Amino acid sequence: MNKSQETEIEAAVFRRLLKHLDEHKEVQNIELMNLASFCRNCLSKWYMAEAEERGESVDYEEARATVYGMPYSEWKEKYQTAATPEQLEKMNARQKEK
Repeated sequence: MNKSQETEIEAAVFRRLLKHLDEHKEVQNIELMNLASFCRNCLSKWYMAEAEERGESVDYEEARATVYGMPYSEWKEKYQTAATPEQLEKMNARQKEK
């Protein structure tokens, strides 16, 4: 496999991950953070950072819209639920471990 094919496959995997997350909006960011130490917002920040590393300017809200498939404020209003005390406790404990 050449580098171009590898990049094409990686891009397809990223699009598939975004589609999977979009199909599972019930999975909250705090759950992703607690289980895997990343969430949709992390993906947005990574997207923005990689664009900037390549000389492209993508602001955070643009990156979020790419990851969420809509403006973050809209996604948050439609799909985000309040974190439970248990979720917050677990997240705070994980942050203390760092």
